[in-house]
Amino acid sequence: MAEVKNNVLNETEEMSAEEMNELLKVRRDKLAALKEAGCDPFEEVKYDVTATSRSIVENFVDEDTETPIEEKPVITIAGRMMSRRIMGKASFAHLQDGEGKIQIYIKRDDVGTDDYTGFKKWDIGDIIGVEGFAFRTKTGEISVHARKIKLLAKSLHPLPEKFHGLKDTDLRYRRRYVDLIVNPEVKDTFVKRSRILKETRAFLDAKGFLEVDTPILVPMEIAASARHFRTHHNTLDMPMYLRIETELYLKRLIVGGMNRVYEVGRIFRNEGMDTKHNPEFTTIELYQAYTDYKGMMDLVEELYKHLAKTICGSEKITYQGVELDMGKWERLTMAEAVKKYAGVDYNDWATDEDARLAAKEKHVEVAPDATKGRVLIEFFDAYVEEKLIQPTFIYDYPVENSPLAKRKKDNPMFTERFEYFICATEYGNAFSELNDPIDQKERFETQLAMKKKEEPDTVAEVDYDFIMALEYGMPPTGGLGFGIDRLVMLLTDQPSIRDVLLFPTMKPQD
Repeated sequence: MAEVKNNVLNETEEMSAEEMNELLKVRRDKLAALKEAGCDPFEEVKYDVTATSRSIVENFVDEDTETPIEEKPVITIAGRMMSRRIMGKASFAHLQDGEGKIQIYIKRDDVGTDDYTGFKKWDIGDIIGVEGFAFRTKTGEISVHARKIKLLAKSLHPLPEKFHGLKDTDLRYRRRYVDLIVNPEVKDTFVKRSRILKETRAFLDAKGFLEVDTPILVPMEIAASARHFRTHHNTLDMPMYLRIETELYLKRLIVGGMNRVYEVGRIFRNEGMDTKHNPEFTTIELYQAYTDYKGMMDLVEELYKHLAKTICGSEKITYQGVELDMGKWERLTMAEAVKKYAGVDYNDWATDEDARLAAKEKHVEVAPDATKGRVLIEFFDAYVEEKLIQPTFIYDYPVENSPLAKRKKDNPMFTERFEYFICATEYGNAFSELNDPIDQKERFETQLAMKKKEEPDTVAEVDYDFIMALEYGMPPTGGLGFGIDRLVMLLTDQPSIRDVLLFPTMKPQD
């Protein structure tokens, strides 16, 4: 049988289902014995906790060792027992609570023979409560000397000793509750995630933005490239869809006179999964009246500098071994970036055919009817994105892939749009928002026609209510959207989106 110490499963060895079942049976038998003795641990409804592992250490003051036990300041602490050493009439254990671990000293003469006997039958993973006083051991470790102990909840499943040693790494994501118990650094990531959201909200609030909520269930599928999740509303007897963006509702609010708005929202896309994509993810979209995409660039730079200094302590951070400087951002048009990294000049293409010939020479695959703008996009994907390691804005995108951005006055083949890249990954997207309802209607209908050509059975529609909103008049507006999950990955140095989602989407096990 795989080695078991204090009923902690050593996952570095193989264990049969029969052996696991035996371990589970031992714990259930202990629970049955407790209940039979009238000590059901699951009946506890409250335990008054007055201290935490961290507060005990931070507030500890060495006292006169001659002070009687009964005169020591009383504290109570609760948490999960993570280790135990039984040494006759006295024992040591480590208790883990929400803020860390602390050693507990349990002496038979102090807690009583019955409770001490019961303690020796408890298992690693059990939730316990301890009343006692803080003291420093002979080795210098601040600990809690127990006067009373209580079993608050029974753990019926053994904890793995080294969860990272599991051969099936997906199990960490499937059983995040166990991952959090045995890997404290995992919890640190999610504490930082919460701080990142808090700091981002505070940053935007200080600039006069108002946080709002818009519908998650929407009445139509729009003709975007992202695929929707579909459901059905029984009372209205109509299909409904999980949103793929928050943009169109937020811009309706700009029309309504709410000049600076943002939403931290869950987005759902029925698409592929990899280290950077999950079907359910979190974004922030924000819109500001009377500014443009360059105003959004300035905001992104300021925000990322602020978050790097606040969360990581410096504008210079390290991601997967690469040092990045959030204080320095390069700005290139898409055409400039393609010229820099592919050696091809967009301005040399007089016609679409010239562009397609240039693509053929460079072995870049494009459609037979590809326009100059579409060819430029393909060159960017083939040559540029992988080179964008340090923070970089790529702006002025072809109109072909920017249906919601304003055209440039001096070159209507391009739009006032940017994306920004770090470590060869796109982190956000922004526009000078299109506010011409006639142009917007034409672009939406063209987009829908292309989608129907590619997917004849599509049920996508044009959001004509949004067009109507624009007809009432929307001021010049800058808009920005970026993924929170990728931002958290960056600032916590995590390689996969699953490492920053508490419960990532997983295929159910058989």
